[in-house]
Amino acid sequence: MLKTELLEIIANGENSGVEFKRDDIRPEQLAKEVVAMANFEGGKLLLGIEDDGSISGIQRENVEEWVMNVMQDKIHPMILPFYEEIKLDDGKSVAVISFPKGITKPYVVRDRGKEDIYIRVGSTSRLATREQQMRLFELGGMLHTEVMPVPRTDIGCLDDVRLTNYIKDILHDPEVPQTPQEWQDRLLGLSFLTEAAGNICCTIAGLVLFGKNPRRFLKQSGLRVMAFNDVDKEYQAALDEIMDGPMVGRWDIGNGDKRLVDGGIIERFMVAMKPFISQEAGEIDEGLRRVTQWFYPLEAVREAVINALAHRDWTRFVEIEVASYSDRFEVTSPGALPNSMTVEKMKAGQRSPRNTIIMEVLRDYGYVDYRGMGVRTKIVPLTKALTGKDPEFFASDDYLKTILRR
Repeated sequence: MLKTELLEIIANGENSGVEFKRDDIRPEQLAKEVVAMANFEGGKLLLGIEDDGSISGIQRENVEEWVMNVMQDKIHPMILPFYEEIKLDDGKSVAVISFPKGITKPYVVRDRGKEDIYIRVGSTSRLATREQQMRLFELGGMLHTEVMPVPRTDIGCLDDVRLTNYIKDILHDPEVPQTPQEWQDRLLGLSFLTEAAGNICCTIAGLVLFGKNPRRFLKQSGLRVMAFNDVDKEYQAALDEIMDGPMVGRWDIGNGDKRLVDGGIIERFMVAMKPFISQEAGEIDEGLRRVTQWFYPLEAVREAVINALAHRDWTRFVEIEVASYSDRFEVTSPGALPNSMTVEKMKAGQRSPRNTIIMEVLRDYGYVDYRGMGVRTKIVPLTKALTGKDPEFFASDDYLKTILRR
């Protein structure tokens, strides 16, 4: 780092990614600031700078060795930072400890037999709340929320007809459970049910896939579906509906044919949204039919919604939001991208499923292909081919938004 860069950082002051400290802080204080920023977006910790931005310089001997020992002894999982010392014109030196956004969250401070999780809020580091800790564990792939129990539920909350259809006709399992105990054992094995505090409850995966009314017990399930006649949200929406019900449809499989008997939330969504993403031609074709003109590729629309259902973050207490506007179609899926996934990696075809059970069941039904590369093989090329415009993806700590332009 150049001296000019350092002085510019100091002049801009502390923020969510920059912290000033004297070099006489205690080891656990140093670990706290590093952990908080690693659990956020990474950052830089400057030793030898007062809180007001004045430069006191480093006084401690063997600062680099001390810093590395703190990283090893106080932080878990261990972080390997980039360390450098910049000497200024007045002879004072500042130590700059830089580290990227952590990919094995949550990082914790180990001190006096305890493990504390800190997060960055503005320019301060604070203990993470229970909900924030859950999100960090989920982001790090250590918490699989889809197998968590849903309170007040039991096996009666699941659609037994759909479950039979899944095991018998979709999986082609010759041993379909016959008794209540056999059903309970099978659904426990499939992680559609789980035991919690001595009770058998539905898991999130079981409830959203096969539940009769999932939103009764899990308010963030289902879809919020809206349509507007303008480029922005209006007070009067052409469509504003919260869809509840099982994610999958019930299918009649026979003689090599697959016929939908009772649609799930995916099929119901496509029916409800069709009038707002298509129009019939004004003239009749040679077959005496009016051809439907789609504003967006049907497969791309379907894939975007299925991706949101399969990969959403269940620690977020809001629904998936799907909206049609006069110039675009948007799907907003709650939660950040999982693990170290980025928009670029997603578009390149890299796979990192957040909810593996839900994903596998959707794959069994054929809602997603076995490659799991819907963004690369469907959304991107089909949208480009029909509209001449690339789809847009925006990822934040709170959501992933997919936009198809008309």
